Amino acid sequence: MASFLTSTYHFTMFFILLSTFLAITDGKFSEQYPNTKATKHDKISHLHFYFHDIVSGKNPTAILVAGQRNSFGSTAMIDDPLTEGPEPSSELVGRAQGMYAMTSQQDGSLLMVVNFAFNEGKFNGSSVSVIGRNPVLDAVREMPVVGGSGIFRFARGYALAKTYQYNITSGDAVVEYNVFITHD
Repeated sequence: MASFLTSTYHFTMFFILLSTFLAITDGKFSEQYPNTKATKHDKISHLHFYFHDIVSGKNPTAILVAGQRNSFGSTAMIDDPLTEGPEPSSELVGRAQGMYAMTSQQDGSLLMVVNFAFNEGKFNGSSVSVIGRNPVLDAVREMPVVGGSGIFRFARGYALAKTYQYNITSGDAVVEYNVFITHD
């Protein structure tokens, strides 16, 4: 009897919570809210740097961990240098650490899961997290900034990637990034 009462109680509570949720959302897929703007305490930062993806040579910064290179399902782990300018000898400002995977069978799109970890200036010790679709054959690709740490705590924004240089023989690439971030 106690088991039956407990089950009935849980079912009743679940039904009440479900009814409340449905009443709040009114069964709509989306709702419009009044315009919300960044508070006066939010900061907006623009970062500009170059991402050096080196897949060739004795010390690659991107290594294949699954699949066959440049084919659907191929996955690479990365620890790519981020520099102030496009030359590899330019000042190192951080590292791109994470992975990317070929997620499209037709158009060469990657899923990027990467943290831009900075080691210079006022951003030293801070990072920005990006996760999104990167259709590498497009001239400019946009990916969302989904978070960050340090100065970039509560970050949101977007990253624009543009291939600066690609070596078809080696597979090495230099990508220019412009990242726009709203943060605390």
